[in-house]
Amino acid sequence: MTIRNQPSRHIVVVGAGILGACIAWCISERGFPVTLIDKSDPGSGASSHSFAMINADAKSPLHYHNLNRRSQDMWTRFAAELARDGDGASLGLRWGGKLAWVSDADAAVRLEAHVRQMQFWGYPMRLLSESELSDMEPGLKVGSVAAAAYSENEGQVEPQLVIEACLHRLAERNCDVCRNTEVTGYALTREGRVKAVKTTSGDIRCDVVVLAAGSDTTRLASRLGVHVPQETSSGVVIRTTPLPPLLQRAAVIYAPPTAAGVPEVHFRQCADGGFMVGEGDQETHAEDGSQAHADELLARASSYLPELAQARAVAVPAGLRPLPADGYPAIGFTTEVPNVYVALTHSGVTLAPVLSQLVVQEICDGMQADAVLGPYRPQRFASRTAG
Repeated sequence: MTIRNQPSRHIVVVGAGILGACIAWCISERGFPVTLIDKSDPGSGASSHSFAMINADAKSPLHYHNLNRRSQDMWTRFAAELARDGDGASLGLRWGGKLAWVSDADAAVRLEAHVRQMQFWGYPMRLLSESELSDMEPGLKVGSVAAAAYSENEGQVEPQLVIEACLHRLAERNCDVCRNTEVTGYALTREGRVKAVKTTSGDIRCDVVVLAAGSDTTRLASRLGVHVPQETSSGVVIRTTPLPPLLQRAAVIYAPPTAAGVPEVHFRQCADGGFMVGEGDQETHAEDGSQAHADELLARASSYLPELAQARAVAVPAGLRPLPADGYPAIGFTTEVPNVYVALTHSGVTLAPVLSQLVVQEICDGMQADAVLGPYRPQRFASRTAG
């Protein structure tokens, strides 16, 4: 599909989370008219409860690791261009790396093997001694340390600040942003292309539709006969009231479970001084968004960073996070409806810069980035269904 040099063509992006907002901004930067639609307030879905860590650690196989690594390396420039502040600090972009340690022998074997794998792939990750760990963050009370590691190029960003910056830039270009607007259907041409997106605010004519609606993408695509399955991925994070800076170097801390049968705990300090605290891995199905659980999670984190106990826990309602059925992004035009583009991924924060660039290249320039996006085309799900 080639629409090069036709900036009058109108593109509708459905979903104003971090990925959809960044795609819409990048399209507008190319001079194409774009309308951004969200069923609620922009950023109120998965982006609002993302731990928002920028990393390529524990992402395999190598092609997926490299995609995340490429996006990591783009974030500083991407944020500076979006925020126009030179370094992206106004978006909460902060580097400093990730500190992680484990307290039992079996976990130590796994961590050491993982560090060797990451080093084999060229990722800047190394093992630390217990004294190096304590020297790096003297405010931590680390307890028993069987193995520790440091990933120096990992960081964090605040998704809501990124989304707000995108909305500001879209407004500068007089692009429409439709808040609290549900997609109710599509109007099709005789050739089976979408000519308008039907919404609760009226029909919006378009030449290309980008479905970047997170967990809603599956439902919206199915109305067009496009199969993009997802797994259920809910999770719990909490925030805290603001504190003075407590971490000297690292951006993110991953600490061991405080007791048998509970997940590990991880935390980072946000741009406003509050902390975000999470538990378990990215695919946990934890759904307890209660204040009691928030208090308990803060207590676990405070056992490793005692000054955290001065803060109050703020529960964040559990919500669904996008997770394609095989865990990898689904990116590209669909076969069933050739002017519908799917942009669905679990790692939206890390991947926002690279996917925005590639999506815009494919939509605005008509140049397919198969060498990078080949493994992530949505057609892989259709072929499985047909089989």
